[in-house]
Amino acid sequence: MKSMKIWPAAMELALLLGLLVAGGCGRGDQASKQPPPREPETTPDVQAKIPEVVVKVRPSHEHAAFRERVAERTAMVSKQIAQRAFAQPVKDQKVLEAMRMVPRHVFVPQRYQGQAYADRPLQIGYGQTISQPYIVGYMTELLELDEESKVLEIGTGSGYQAAVAAELAGRVYSIEIIKALGESGRRRLKELGYKNVQVKVADGYYGWPEKGPFEAIIVTAASSHIPGPLIEQLKPGGRLVIPLGSAWRAQELVLLSKGADGTITSRGVMGVRFVPMVGKAQE
Repeated sequence: MKSMKIWPAAMELALLLGLLVAGGCGRGDQASKQPPPREPETTPDVQAKIPEVVVKVRPSHEHAAFRERVAERTAMVSKQIAQRAFAQPVKDQKVLEAMRMVPRHVFVPQRYQGQAYADRPLQIGYGQTISQPYIVGYMTELLELDEESKVLEIGTGSGYQAAVAAELAGRVYSIEIIKALGESGRRRLKELGYKNVQVKVADGYYGWPEKGPFEAIIVTAASSHIPGPLIEQLKPGGRLVIPLGSAWRAQELVLLSKGADGTITSRGVMGVRFVPMVGKAQE
């Protein structure tokens, strides 16, 4: 494993401020086309139009955290994700139900738990952040997951994106290059009962070939290019979502699809701001 890159506290603070001011997102991310969010209040009539869909989930959900702060998660989904004012709302009802289910407050440091359901990324240490809830939902929707899906995530962070994917997919394999985050993310997911998630500490640039191919790959840090090993490990018919661009310049969220014959097509879906992918991707 390559050595960790830990940013100085001042740079970490500067990055967070930059994310919040510029509309930044996550492992630190937020749709950059948005002005500072001022979401309109959702009226009871509008909320009534959002059907409650019960999805078959893998975890037992016996942990007490799933029963905590349910009203906050419901409001988060209704106001920030399903009724987005300044960007494409998430429409997949199974994704919305997964976002209502996963207790985001467990995936942030205790000092930030009061802000866990706010419309923004939050610091998790080591120069990394937990993604803005909207961007997690949007990227998950792009993957088109189902119970047969095998997912590869590059950038475990605190484990939140992996948990959301695990609500929908059969298996989630997540890689984190920062050892402390990888170990804490693995422990947290296990405590919450996510038996269909496996976490490895390694450089995600190379993927996880022995577990592939994957129906879906999601990268939660920005790279200047799409790593070749990830394209190779994407199954024909699969989808890959990755933010492309420099850490200090414009970035674009890109959706790549692999045809049944191996043909690759891609398209940009929105402007974003993510922390950079470290390791081989920086060379």
